[in-house]
Amino acid sequence: MTAATTPQTDRWNVFAIIAFVTVWFTVILGLIFGHIALSQIRKSGEKGRGLALAAVIIGWIAVVLGALTAMFFLIFGGLAISANT
Repeated sequence: MTAATTPQTDRWNVFAIIAFVTVWFTVILGLIFGHIALSQIRKSGEKGRGLALAAVIIGWIAVVLGALTAMFFLIFGGLAISANT
């Protein structure tokens, strides 16, 4: 019994390319396009899995760093304001 594999093609997934470029400018769109590309690549066997995966990883790192930065400013900004009053 053989495992089912997806057929390989020479075509590049357009969403993977768009995701990798977009994630550097708008993180949310890059994440969305990256997840769409991964789903399509899994079904179609197109090229671009590395680009889509890189976009998703970069996007989630940016989201986490943004959340940590926001928490830092909220916590220490609140402490600075309360120290002055």
